[in-house]
Amino acid sequence: MTPLRVVIVDDEEPARSRLRELLEDCRGELPHSIAGEAANGVEGLQIVAAAEAEIVLVDIHMPEMSGIEFARHLQVLERPPAVIFVTAHDRYAVEAFEVNAVDYLTKPVRAVRLLTALKKAANGARLARGVLESIDPAPRRYFSVAERGRMTLVRVSDVIYLRAELKYVTLRTRAGEHLVEESLTQLEQEFRGVFVRIHRNCLVARRWIRGVERGAETEGEVGWSVVLEGLDERLPVSRRLWAQVKSLVS
Repeated sequence: MTPLRVVIVDDEEPARSRLRELLEDCRGELPHSIAGEAANGVEGLQIVAAAEAEIVLVDIHMPEMSGIEFARHLQVLERPPAVIFVTAHDRYAVEAFEVNAVDYLTKPVRAVRLLTALKKAANGARLARGVLESIDPAPRRYFSVAERGRMTLVRVSDVIYLRAELKYVTLRTRAGEHLVEESLTQLEQEFRGVFVRIHRNCLVARRWIRGVERGAETEGEVGWSVVLEGLDERLPVSRRLWAQVKSLVS
């Protein structure tokens, strides 16, 4: 049997050390190798993608990126690894994982429990789509983009606007554009308060709006466009949404 590639992601070094020891105890019954370790979710995603890890042990409560958001980003990968969550006290999450057959370990982790989780993961258990959002509906801090076989993380705070084009959504930042296969309507719901809809196919980040610009009249009505910080591009505002946009710059 080819050893399974395992990655550990936890912001506490003692916790990572404990998992290393327990994994060593399990090696006889389930061959595996530790493909890498990370102290945060951002670094962890890079390691998982590069190592083509098959199993990830990830702490739920980490700064900057929670274990739940980390797991959501993994779904962008062509072959997402099995995720085993580690938690110290989140009873709500534990109950949700049980209901949805998502595996978890409670701290302090025991070798027998870890081995059970590893075997379950080795047998093909994977996260069901939608489970993570139901467990933790908090907005993501990053967008995950699949580009040229790699995963790129884009900070939500860096995105100036989101524009739907066919089945994709374009993320526009000062540095350039990225494509994600997501629903504009769902993004609007997730990031309510961060982005505002200015057109049926476009959401703009409130923090990047610098004003509005009057355009030419069409059918007797004035057209307006949004002026954005850092971009020469102007985005048209639909008549139906003009009152809402106007209130943001008044």
